[in-house]
Amino acid sequence: MQAQQLHRSLGLRLVIVFVIANIIGSGVYKKVAVMTSDLHSSGWVLIAWVLGGVISLFGALSYAEVAGLLADTGGDYVYYKKIYNRFFSFQFGWSTFTVIQTAAISSLAYVSAESFNSIVHLPPLLTSLSDFNIGKVFFPFKGFNVKLTAIVFIILLTWINSRGLKTGARMATTILLLVLTGILTIIVFGLSSSHSNPEMAFSLATTNHQSVTFSAMFNAMLAAFWAYQGWAAVGYIGGEAKNANRNIPVGITIGIFIVIATYLLVNTAYLSLLPAQTLEQINASGHSIAAVEAVKVFWGRNGELFISILILVTTLGCNHATVITSCRIYYAMAKEGLFFKKAGNLNRATVPGNSLLYQCIWACILVLSGTFDQLTDMIIFAVFVFYGATALGVFILRRKMPEAHRPYKVWGYPLVPAIVILFSAALFVNTIITKPREAGIGLALMLTGVPMWYLFRRKINKQMVGMGN
Repeated sequence: MQAQQLHRSLGLRLVIVFVIANIIGSGVYKKVAVMTSDLHSSGWVLIAWVLGGVISLFGALSYAEVAGLLADTGGDYVYYKKIYNRFFSFQFGWSTFTVIQTAAISSLAYVSAESFNSIVHLPPLLTSLSDFNIGKVFFPFKGFNVKLTAIVFIILLTWINSRGLKTGARMATTILLLVLTGILTIIVFGLSSSHSNPEMAFSLATTNHQSVTFSAMFNAMLAAFWAYQGWAAVGYIGGEAKNANRNIPVGITIGIFIVIATYLLVNTAYLSLLPAQTLEQINASGHSIAAVEAVKVFWGRNGELFISILILVTTLGCNHATVITSCRIYYAMAKEGLFFKKAGNLNRATVPGNSLLYQCIWACILVLSGTFDQLTDMIIFAVFVFYGATALGVFILRRKMPEAHRPYKVWGYPLVPAIVILFSAALFVNTIITKPREAGIGLALMLTGVPMWYLFRRKINKQMVGMGN
């Protein structure tokens, strides 16, 4: 009751802060390079950021209605039980383990490792095996110095969490302030630098002298969505914020527009300092960070060290929070008999240690499976399946529970959730066509949940029969 009263005291200002804190992340430092490689134009990259922000806003507003209605019952895993059935709910939970959350841990560790490499310049490792591959799809030893460092970070964070250490509100606030410090530094000093050329940032000319296609825009937005990823967390306060009918939609709208404006400014700084061709080269290099290269332009080596340390600290902090929260999902599933049994046990520090261990092992394997951009594309491909399902849930719940109290109803219904559904479907199809590797791996990992569902259900049924005897 006390926690509920605390949540209900959340006014508009805190809702806005909550939205910003859950969106601002590592994508703002790095994704501009891959987006430029997709669109071959600085101006079109900025357009992609705007479109990605608008779709994220529509998705967040749709999500808020579902969460507001079902808030007292828990998160997505439980929402899908109410909207669809236990099978679909399990598929979501299993996908968080195989793709969504573990790949997020891997990709965040990747950025941390790349930042660490910018600071200390890691020596190459196993270069003779860099061309070793599995089916010409997986290159586990390519860039192994960065990958090994990422794995070490994941193991370290897992060990810290297994000891019962928790991320407090002060640490979360500190991380957000550090991220904003880094972004504002790039914006202020980057745009005011004598090396800056803002006209270059808004140019719609392409480096390959070809028109920008819908498919290329979808691919660029796939990268942008990683930077916007996190807005779904706002749904958890959908039914608990003060004056939810007003504060939730207004808070989401203001928060996301602030993030859009921030992303546009910082990417304008990148694109004003680094020509499109240079950003394409940064993307091709595999282990460079656009933010680091941009700061080097106006601050040299000292700027490189400053921003690299900042990125290292903030991404490790964000990953720490991801590690500690994600393992609770599998712990809860295991308690229901829908995950590996040992994941439902607590260790001496009253932490789901086995759940942490399984998560750690799989996240480390995913690090070896691909690059940062391949991992994040795989995440967005998977997560938009469920974003679309949640938006569809708005329609289903309106039909199933027409008289139920809704603290918030999505603006622009039915157009806004319909756009999210259609866009999710289009992104799903486009990713399969243009990025078959990422889509194929993501889809295959998600579909492993089908046989696992029947395996876990059979064990539950055997246990029930045994108890009956």
